[in-house]
Amino acid sequence: MTSFSQILNNHPSASWDSAKLNLEAYLQRIDYQGSLAPTIATLRALTRTHLGAISFENLDIIAGENIDIDLLRVQKKLLGQGRGGYCHEHNTLFAAVLERLGFAVQGRSARILMGTSEQEMTAVGHTLLNVQLNGSDWLVDVGVGNVGPREPIELKAWNQVTQDAWRYRLDRVAHHWVLRYWREDGWFNIYQFSNEPYYRDDYAHHNYYVSTHPASPFTQQLVAQYNGACVRYALTGLRLKTFLPEQPVQERLITVEELPEILRSLFRLQIDEVLAEKLMNAVRLK
Repeated sequence: MTSFSQILNNHPSASWDSAKLNLEAYLQRIDYQGSLAPTIATLRALTRTHLGAISFENLDIIAGENIDIDLLRVQKKLLGQGRGGYCHEHNTLFAAVLERLGFAVQGRSARILMGTSEQEMTAVGHTLLNVQLNGSDWLVDVGVGNVGPREPIELKAWNQVTQDAWRYRLDRVAHHWVLRYWREDGWFNIYQFSNEPYYRDDYAHHNYYVSTHPASPFTQQLVAQYNGACVRYALTGLRLKTFLPEQPVQERLITVEELPEILRSLFRLQIDEVLAEKLMNAVRLK
């Protein structure tokens, strides 16, 4: 007899709508030429290549545009326009890629901590992914900005990994997983999440809130972040931070006039003159 959960998981609403995916355009965007077999080696390679090519950013919100996480809209922006996005966009796209390639991928949603204690109950709202492979569950997240993991992390309690020059730890606390990141001043809490599955419709609601609510950090100021193997960048408003492994953060203020070129060079974003003017005007008003 087919169980309710099996019926639910076979429903199109539980999928990632990957029939709409332009896989060739995605592989070209990230310049990936490796294996597409659904293996852990492929998963690692795709994650790293995605992060190297597509930055985290909220520029549309600052420019007064809406963010829609329908896969066709996400593809148009991230693939066709050479832009980046935030967690709901990145991981919606990446999940569709993985589903098309034959990976077993489910959605998860996390409570962002960004340095606060895991005892603090922040709102659920960050999109991440769970991939089942070789009898194990793996945390996969290409959408948490410059502090995120560069490869999948196996869901094992107290699992500590080194990825390039960066260290992570996945802890089991009560009924939640907590992802931590090693910085020059010690372990830094990124987020916590449970094993409860989430779906595209959940993320559409989360996306609407964070892209429109006045209390959302993404509606308040411009954000762009790049997650590199050896160096990481974070731009908040006009404050640019550079992160090197286990070193103090380097920080400087850029000018409004520098903004478009910084976004193009450090964050690898295609910024045309119309968008550049909208962003400079918006930043001047902050």
